[in-house]
Amino acid sequence: MKRILITGGAGFIGSHLCERLINEGHDVICLDNYFTGSKDNIRHLLDNHNFELVRHDITSPYFAEVDEVYNLACPASPPYYQYNPIKTMKTSIYGAMNTLGLAKRIRAKILQASTSEVYGDPEVHPQPESYWGHVNPIGIRSCYDEGKRAAETLFMDYYRQNGVRIKISASSILTVHA
Repeated sequence: MKRILITGGAGFIGSHLCERLINEGHDVICLDNYFTGSKDNIRHLLDNHNFELVRHDITSPYFAEVDEVYNLACPASPPYYQYNPIKTMKTSIYGAMNTLGLAKRIRAKILQASTSEVYGDPEVHPQPESYWGHVNPIGIRSCYDEGKRAAETLFMDYYRQNGVRIKISASSILTVHA
């Protein structure tokens, strides 16, 4: 049995991940600030002794003793991430820094939920990992795209510099360094 932290755990994907990991017998800490996530998504888990819910914004550090971290925190829908683009960037960048710092300190595995949006408006379909993209760093969607790109960079740098065991996932892409 593992102890697992899921940031953005009350979101659509996060809540399903919480449920699956609990059903596999793991202890799960669900972290969410409810900007786009909802307590209704995880309400059925609240009485489960393997589930812990913490209202927290990942732009501030969080400390826990866990075996794995899944960083899913960030609004993914244009109306939400464009509502406050600076907060969207902070969530991606500070969230990555805070979860990576935690993973480094406690030697936990960590996954970054990224997006194919990091490729911008790609000229290649599907995008292989060797494709760097065709991006607009100053467009209205850039807060999300560039935030996720910066998070991926931080993950790779923590892997190269500190040996943190990382995974970066986007639609059909999974980079594993464990």
